[in-house]
Amino acid sequence: MSMDPTSASAGTPAAEWAIDAALVAELLAEQHPDLADLPLREVDAGWDNALFRLGDDLAVRLPRRAIAAPLILNEQRWLPQLADRLALPIPTPVRVGVPAPAYPWHWSVVSWLAGLPADQHAPDAAQAAPFAAFLRSLHAPAPADAPPNPFRGVPLHQRAAAAEARMQRLASISGLITPQIGKIWQAALEAPLDLPPTWLHADLHPRNVLVERGRISGIIDWGDITAGDAATDLAAIWMLFAEPQARSDALAAYGDLSAATLRRAAGWAVLFGVMLLDSGLVDNPRNAAIGARTLQRVAEPGERVV
Repeated sequence: MSMDPTSASAGTPAAEWAIDAALVAELLAEQHPDLADLPLREVDAGWDNALFRLGDDLAVRLPRRAIAAPLILNEQRWLPQLADRLALPIPTPVRVGVPAPAYPWHWSVVSWLAGLPADQHAPDAAQAAPFAAFLRSLHAPAPADAPPNPFRGVPLHQRAAAAEARMQRLASISGLITPQIGKIWQAALEAPLDLPPTWLHADLHPRNVLVERGRISGIIDWGDITAGDAATDLAAIWMLFAEPQARSDALAAYGDLSAATLRRAAGWAVLFGVMLLDSGLVDNPRNAAIGARTLQRVAEPGERVV
C-alpha cells in the first residue's frame, strides 16, 4: 500500500478500474494460460494496487489507479536486479501482464511471500538487527536512471507545506501533535542532507512489512522505489518497533548515523505518522492506528532525535 502524498485529508482514493477475480482470471487465461487453472482469491487492495493470491506460490498485482500504472513498470524493471543482494525476501515479478481490452494497464505475477502485515503481527524486538541489515543491503548507490519520485527521498523542506497542513488539521482533533512533535519536525527541517542518494523502498510503513512467527519474512509494495535520502526508510524503525531498546538497537546496527541523518529520519517518521493518521481518520482505522503509534513513539521521552 502506497500512501497518497497530498495534503488533502480525503481518505483512501477510489479505484479507477473495477478489478475482481473474474477479470484477473480472464487476463491470466489470455496472457498466461498455464497459470489460469490455479486457485485465485482476492487478498487486499491498497491505495494503488489490488492483490490476488494465485495458487500456493504466486500472487497477481494490478494497479487500480492510473497514477500507479508507471509504478508497476518500475517494479518489473528494478526488483529482479535488487532481489539477490537484499537481506530479506521481496516479491520478485515472475510474469509480466500487458494492457488488454478488459484492462488498461500493465500488471504482474509475483512470488507470494508468507506472513501478516506488521501492524497486525508486530516483529519481535530481536528483529531490529535483521531489519537494519536489510536497510543496509538496500541503501547502495542507485544508477542515474533510477525511478524519480517527487515525494520520497527528497529534502524534507519540499514536503513541509503539505505536512504542516496535515499537522494543523490534526491539532484540532488529536492530542498527538504535541510541542515535542513540533520540535522534532523543525529539527529535521534544519538538518543538512549529508548522505549521497541511495536506493530506497520509500514506503516502509508496517502494512508493507510481513511478519511470520515474530520474524520479518518479506518486504512488499515497491511501487515508490526511488533514489534519495536514506532517512526516508530509516523512519520505519519507529513505525515497526514498540520497544525503545529495539529502536536503539536497529539504529546502532545500521551504523554510521550522523546526528543530522537521525534528525531527518525522525522527521520522516513524523511525516509518515501525520499522513497515515490524517488520511486514516477519514476511512481507514488501521492506517490511523499506525500513524498514531508512530507519532507517540518518535516523541517518547528518551528518544534522542532533536
